[in-house]
Amino acid sequence: MAKALTYKDAGVDIDKADRFVGEIKDIARETFIPGVMGELGGFGGLFSLNTEGMDTPVLVSSTDGVGTKLKIAFAMDRHDTVGIDLVGMCVNDIAVQGARPLFFLDYLAMGKLDTRVAKEVLKGVAEGCRQARCALIGGETAEMPGIYTPGEYDLAGFAVGVVDNADIVDGSEIGVGHKLVGVASNGLHSNGYSLVRKICFDILKLSLDMQVPELGCTLGEELLKPTRIYTQTIQRLMRDFPIHGLAHITGGGIADNVVRILPKACGVVLRRGSWDVPPVFSFLQQAGRVSDVEMMRTFNNGLGLIVVAPDRAVQEILERLAAMGERAFVIGEVVERRGDERIEWEDA
Repeated sequence: MAKALTYKDAGVDIDKADRFVGEIKDIARETFIPGVMGELGGFGGLFSLNTEGMDTPVLVSSTDGVGTKLKIAFAMDRHDTVGIDLVGMCVNDIAVQGARPLFFLDYLAMGKLDTRVAKEVLKGVAEGCRQARCALIGGETAEMPGIYTPGEYDLAGFAVGVVDNADIVDGSEIGVGHKLVGVASNGLHSNGYSLVRKICFDILKLSLDMQVPELGCTLGEELLKPTRIYTQTIQRLMRDFPIHGLAHITGGGIADNVVRILPKACGVVLRRGSWDVPPVFSFLQQAGRVSDVEMMRTFNNGLGLIVVAPDRAVQEILERLAAMGERAFVIGEVVERRGDERIEWEDA
């Protein structure tokens, strides 16, 4: 008689997954903030929404992944930073609309559950949540035999925040004469990695453990630098200054993301050379012979966040950013729209 098959025989170990959930409860618990109800492991994460002081609370949500940056983590067998990227890509998107992040959920899928790797990934997610001051209240760890190559996984995240309707930052108050303040990134963050990998591995034939003089570290160390999380920076600026526009610089680069927040009657003049560009960008541009236009629409080029504010507030904003440990630069100004092109470039 043929053996009676089990789910485990097909490659899915339910008992192992249950044990893993038990092991990561303490990691998640360290991120809990007021409002979290219950423990990890229920059918859904519970959060009690405190909207005291808000006239019309609005929930703001975002979802994102880490993209092909994961390939670098696989190759280096280092998994404790991509979770920070995951949280950053989601919470920064809701923060630039004025929202305070509340909670986060993750989705981790592997062909076969490797608890060592999965725990490292979740430690990174928890660290990102601590930086954003939001709670990791749930998620999904899925075994999917035949879908993922051994040693690889996929990662997605989901963030929810809240903002009073009167405090939503939607760009509608941006006007001619407002200045653009760029806040420094931590390098590539999590965008453009398909092009990065083509340049570094297909063209230059580099290895991740190779020391790159221009970068001051190994290639792998540079490529795994995690995304900066700007949630606390944004909240503090909004508390004390008139912030009329905020843009998280991700896919699409500086130009495309700034355009997303401009009123239809406005354009911007951006000044090349007005901010410090980290060496990784010039290294990639030269090695790949990438045009200036392509660089600006693919990478953040050293700016992870752009703040739009009235000219009268800019000096104090720069001083406050410096006091918070941020490096910031006045990179341009809002002008009257002059045709179809919303972005004009000039040399500083």
